[in-house]
Amino acid sequence: MPHAILPNTTTSYNDWRDGLYRDGYAIIKNAVPADRAASYVESMTQWLEKFPLGFDRNDPSTWTEEHLPAHMKGGMYHGYSVSHEKFVWDARLEPGVLDAWPHQDQDSKIRGFQCAQGIINLVGNGPEDGGLVVVRGSHKFNDEFFKTHSMEKKASWGPVPDDWHGFDDSEVAWFEDRGCKTIKVCAAAGDLIVWDSRTVHYNVLPEGKNTRAVIYACYTPAALASKEDLEKKKEIFEKRERTTHWPHRNFWRATEILRLGKKDPYHRDRPFEEPVLNDRLLKLAGALPY
Repeated sequence: MPHAILPNTTTSYNDWRDGLYRDGYAIIKNAVPADRAASYVESMTQWLEKFPLGFDRNDPSTWTEEHLPAHMKGGMYHGYSVSHEKFVWDARLEPGVLDAWPHQDQDSKIRGFQCAQGIINLVGNGPEDGGLVVVRGSHKFNDEFFKTHSMEKKASWGPVPDDWHGFDDSEVAWFEDRGCKTIKVCAAAGDLIVWDSRTVHYNVLPEGKNTRAVIYACYTPAALASKEDLEKKKEIFEKRERTTHWPHRNFWRATEILRLGKKDPYHRDRPFEEPVLNDRLLKLAGALPY
């Protein structure tokens, strides 16, 4: 995004932004047409089938770690240059997704609203289908929390990005004591979920049998990035690596991931299908100036 003007969170916009600033999250309905949402799910399934590991979409007994590429948190894929597959970039470039951005994961040293994360939801997601949980309203207490709580425990977490902070149950209760409420976010196929990065959030595993299919997307003004960070971002894109959800800073360079605790013979550093390069994509990737 080209402009570096941060939004006024006290203004009433009479649209989904009011919910985002009030609750710390919002749902933009029908950002992606239903037929295209279904086509992205098909592309995701075909991507899994390209690995010769025995995955069969029609046989749930093969939906296991032994039959799938390396992933985290029960199905989050970030290796194999998947973030640059054509279907992923096509989803990021959907008009309803791009148009949604009007211009917590956030480093505890950064104050104020600077980053909104997004999920492009491709399959209907109900109360028992797993997915995003937010602590509604917790973004409003972000400053107070980090002023009154020690960050010493972060040293024991090992190598994690600066813009990631884990909360234990007692800390979540601290927010709930201030009127915040833990909400399982539900959305229809094609909806876009956005949340303030300061909002306490996490994923839960499904309790039912419905498939969850999402693509993470995040956009911030390009002018917030330094010249050095733009150069890094361009290099990362050209190598088809990935970063974190922060598009303009704190790049967490990817390393080769292990599968089942071993070096993966199916590791790849280019996507199966390269995205179609155009000015819009290259600008979003930081590879072309605005």
